[in-house]
Amino acid sequence: MTHFRAHILGAAAGGGLPQWNCGCENCNLARRGAIPPQTQSSVAFTANGTDWAILNASPDIGAQLAATPSLHPTGLRDLPLVSVLLTNGDIDHVAGLLTLREKQPFTLHATAGIHEVLGRNPIFSALDPEHVTRSTVALDRPAQIAPGLTATLFAVPGKVPLYLEEGEVKTDLLGDQTVGVHLSGGGCEAFYIPGCASFPDDLRDRLDGADLVFFDGTLWRDDEMVRAGLGQKTGKRMGHMSMSGPDGSIAAFEGLDIGRRVFVHMNNTNPVLRPESDERAAAQAAGWTIGQDGMEIIP
Repeated sequence: MTHFRAHILGAAAGGGLPQWNCGCENCNLARRGAIPPQTQSSVAFTANGTDWAILNASPDIGAQLAATPSLHPTGLRDLPLVSVLLTNGDIDHVAGLLTLREKQPFTLHATAGIHEVLGRNPIFSALDPEHVTRSTVALDRPAQIAPGLTATLFAVPGKVPLYLEEGEVKTDLLGDQTVGVHLSGGGCEAFYIPGCASFPDDLRDRLDGADLVFFDGTLWRDDEMVRAGLGQKTGKRMGHMSMSGPDGSIAAFEGLDIGRRVFVHMNNTNPVLRPESDERAAAQAAGWTIGQDGMEIIP
């Protein structure tokens, strides 16, 4: 019997659903209670059912922890949270660290490049080094992030965070600024990749045979935000694959032997967030689960 569990704390991309300043169809439906609201991207993992690692600390992490009994305090200052691991330096993945400044012991895992981003901003010194150990994780080398749970970080195509963009922006950089995570433990091989700009052959080979994959589901189509009148950036410009189309993630995953595939990090405009949409039906017909806050997955 496996004790591996994955708990989606937040299934949405930056801004969540509804996004505070957006009047798109999805956001208005969520405000009316017609579709479920979603908080910003984060997933918690355990290999033993007791000790947890959180991947990405979203700005909503306080509410996410409150809504997750498995992560509630077990004593006055005892918490089953062992570590936090970051996949990039985006605001929606690091801002929640400031909520975790309350003298709570945990280990903060990230690549050297992501730690450098945090180190440039003195506000993150609020994480008391007497309680928060910063661990630098090298690419392609396993690191234990919770009892029985190892994480191997690997480069995926992406870009630097928006607040660090300068001049010509490259959206398919390969390095330690955007990483995927291979999680192993409790009899399960899983992957968490909330941001990915393209699907090279080596990534396809890496994922083949996995029990569980959480993958970037930001947009349904590349020009989705342009068509909705909400901006001029395409998904490719933001460093994200789209779900649909010949170059999309649904097509890219065809033929792979994966036990379960789950979309996470979905933008507030994505039509798959509407339970009765044709797009959601198409994704599900292709074998995908549409992630949702509070969803727990045991492979």
